[in-house]
Amino acid sequence: MATTKKETSGSAANKETKVKAKADAAKDLQDLFEDGLKDIYWAEKELVKALPKMEKNASSKALKTALASHLKETKEHVSRLDDVFKSIGVKAEAVKCDAMAGLLEEGEGIMEETAIGAVRDAGIIAASQKVEHYEIATYGTLAAFAKVLSHKEALKFLLQTLKEEKACDENLTALADTNLNSKAE
Repeated sequence: MATTKKETSGSAANKETKVKAKADAAKDLQDLFEDGLKDIYWAEKELVKALPKMEKNASSKALKTALASHLKETKEHVSRLDDVFKSIGVKAEAVKCDAMAGLLEEGEGIMEETAIGAVRDAGIIAASQKVEHYEIATYGTLAAFAKVLSHKEALKFLLQTLKEEKACDENLTALADTNLNSKAE
């Protein structure tokens, strides 16, 4: 039976490629946990810088209020991460998080590519929710790691932040649903 070009290229794509680990690669779950903390620490610090610009570019008073509130909460998240590091006996260190860098760059692009008003507000909400979803996934994963590693105090801090991130996402959804997206139509 003859194979088509599509079948041939598909089978080549299915070949597994092993990625060589870097010399400083995580060796165990504790290392992976610490690496994740360093990423989200950087991410939260960068978000503290990005939120005021988003607030300034928002038109809706409700959106401005939500962004200002989340800025205050994000500063608390940075402080809480300091506590997480302290609770596990590791110096707090921020390491660039490529995922958050990309999300923040996308948010910047959305503001540049939308007219001021309801359309930009809808774009800011969309970008913000992408950030929230990344943070929810990260804090959920880190909490699971903390649980397995028996870092009880760190787990408590991470679960508190996870709860707040989920609430922020729900707030953004409610804000978009209150005719804001319809106004952008």
